[in-house]
Amino acid sequence: MRETQISAIVTVKNLSVMRGEYLALDNVSFELLPGTHTAIIGPNGAGKSTLIKTILGLIEAGSGEIKLFNSNGKQFKGFKTEIGYIPQKFPFERTFPLTVSELVGLGLNSKHWWYSNKQKQEKIDRALEQVHLTKKAKQKIGTLSGGELKRALLAYCLVIPRRLLILDEALAGVDAMGEIEFAALLNNLKQEHNWTILEVSHDFDLVSKYSDTVICLNRRLLYRGSPQTTLTPENLLQIYGSLA
Repeated sequence: MRETQISAIVTVKNLSVMRGEYLALDNVSFELLPGTHTAIIGPNGAGKSTLIKTILGLIEAGSGEIKLFNSNGKQFKGFKTEIGYIPQKFPFERTFPLTVSELVGLGLNSKHWWYSNKQKQEKIDRALEQVHLTKKAKQKIGTLSGGELKRALLAYCLVIPRRLLILDEALAGVDAMGEIEFAALLNNLKQEHNWTILEVSHDFDLVSKYSDTVICLNRRLLYRGSPQTTLTPENLLQIYGSLA
């Protein structure tokens, strides 16, 4: 019997990206299979955010190829609603009068025009319930803690079905307990919704606990494999240099 070939959610092939005169990514290749959780690690300036933003179509590739859902990456706009994105920083005016519920509702875009107001509110309420923010629904987003704000952004991603979730150091600015709680919540939601996750992280403990695959990046892809085979002292020394 012939085996059914599984189509990759993301395919990156021979990708190189220039940032001005600087070669930020050099001939990077990998695939993300459905339902997997991949973490990208590397030192500052390694090209991690550049890689994320190039996949999202926010930065133009110098050479190489990106395919999303087995289609050409240049068609990113057509897949926009299937991708959730949580950035490292979410700058906004703290006094802006937007409630948590209203922020999550922004995830219901023009493609969902036919939903009744009741249906929209039900989806918003359900998303907030899943991230444990029901009691914060009517609060202004400027009153949230760092961890609560990241959970609100996760609810924004939940309000419609997504196939791919991308996080660019999403836990930056969140305290240690908040990081642990968010990572556990994210893992539970991944299992429930069968998300494919690609995240940039600096927390090796959480990467080891929840990731299937680790990409070790320093402009080039140095290592790729399970946490057990990639996060070795020898590999980390090559990636980051001496930590003394």
